[in-house]
Amino acid sequence: MANKQLIKGNIALAEGALQAGCRYYFGYPITPQNEICEFMALKMPQSDGVFVQAESEVAAINMVMGAAAAGARVMTTTSSPGFSLMQEGVSYIAAAHLPCVLANVQRGGPGLGNIAPGQADYFQAVKGGGHGDYHLIVLAPASPQEMFDFTFLAFDLADKYRTPVLILSDGIVGQMAENVEIKDSLKPETISKPWALTGARGREANVIRSLWLNETGVEENNFRLQDKYKIIIEKEVRFEEYMTDDADIVFIAYGLSSRITRGIVDKARKQNIRAGMLRPITLYPFPYDKIKDLVSRQCKALFVVEMSAGQMLEDVKLANEGRAPVYFDGTLGGRMPSEEKILPQLKTIKLS
Repeated sequence: MANKQLIKGNIALAEGALQAGCRYYFGYPITPQNEICEFMALKMPQSDGVFVQAESEVAAINMVMGAAAAGARVMTTTSSPGFSLMQEGVSYIAAAHLPCVLANVQRGGPGLGNIAPGQADYFQAVKGGGHGDYHLIVLAPASPQEMFDFTFLAFDLADKYRTPVLILSDGIVGQMAENVEIKDSLKPETISKPWALTGARGREANVIRSLWLNETGVEENNFRLQDKYKIIIEKEVRFEEYMTDDADIVFIAYGLSSRITRGIVDKARKQNIRAGMLRPITLYPFPYDKIKDLVSRQCKALFVVEMSAGQMLEDVKLANEGRAPVYFDGTLGGRMPSEEKILPQLKTIKLS
C-alpha cells in the first residue's frame, strides 16, 4: 500500500529512513536540513526509536559509530560545514566496516557561506573527505521522491557492504515540496550481523576497531576495503539517461542541476540541436564506463553542468579520456544554473 503526500524533500528523506527501519538518529541542527532533525525528534519516540540532539556534529558522528557497532540501523544528517566536522568519525566508521547512513543537504561555501543550494561538496563526498584510503557509496537524489527512495535503498546498501552510505542532496531539493509516494509496503532487507557488538555470552567476543599497532594490520584492512570497493564498482553503478540515443551533445549533471539541464535538453531539441543528458545517480561509484560508451558511439561533445567550480567535471574528463571536447558551466556561491545562459552556448559548439 502507498499514499501520496505533498512534503518537502527533507521530510521525504526522514520518512524513507523510518520505512527502512532506522531506529537511531543522532544529529545537530544546521540550515537547510533542520526539518529532518525536527521530524525525527517527533517520530523516533513514536517508532520505539532513539533521537538525540548531540552537542555538536563531532559528537553526533561518534554516537552513530557506537550504534552502528551494536548492529543498529542508524543515521545522521547535516549540511556542508557540519559534514566537514564529521570527517574524522566518518573515516573511523569506514575503517571499522560499519554500516550507517549519512546525509549532507549541501549549501553554498566554502566557510560558513550561505544557506542557498550548492554542489561544491562533491570532492569531499566521493574522494573520501577524511584521512586514509576509503570511499562512501554516494547517492544523489534530484527530487523529494528520490529523497525517500534513495534513503530506503541506502540502508540496505550500507548493511549489504558494511559501509557508510551518503545521501548527497542540496538546499533546494531538501526544501522543495512535491508529491511523494510513501511506499508502506516496502520492507527493508534482513541482513544478519554476526559481527555486531551484542554481548559475548556463549560466543567469542567480537572486535571492531580502526587501530592496529602491528606491522601488517592496517595494510591488511586497506586491502579488505579496496576489495570491497571493487565489488561496489562492479555491481552498484546507477545512472539515468535522457534522449542520449542519438545525441550529438550529452549533458552530464546530477541532483538539482539535472532538473534544470533536462529543460535545456528539451529546448535544444526544439531548435534541432540533438542534445541528451546522462544523470549520475551514484556519484561513487561513478558511471565512467557509460560515459566511455557514449563518446565511443555517436556523442560528439560533453557538457557538464554543476553548482561548483568544476568538481564532477574532473571525473567526466577522466572517463572521456580525451575522446570528445568537454564544455562546462559552473555556478558558485548558492546560484543555480541558467537555461538562458547555457542554451546559446550550444550553437557555438562545433561538431565534427
